[in-house]
Amino acid sequence: MNVVRMYTTQVCPFCIRAKALLRQRGVDQIDEVRVDLDPTERERMVELTGRRTVPQIFIGDTHVGGCDDLYALDQRGALAPMLAAT
Repeated sequence: MNVVRMYTTQVCPFCIRAKALLRQRGVDQIDEVRVDLDPTERERMVELTGRRTVPQIFIGDTHVGGCDDLYALDQRGALAPMLAAT
């Protein structure tokens, strides 16, 4: 299974929803980067994605986007194959 990295904050409801969907799809481990605890990580997130909002989700090296993007990917049937790729 591909590594999932997610930039998050503690109180973000969209982060919670995204993690729940990933767990429903069989993801046991999420590399969670808390940008509320480390401002340099938020800067890195913005550099990588061009976005300031959380969550920002990466599957492998691919930037998926935020929570709505993750759900759209799942609805198109593209999330499971992306997670399974090695």
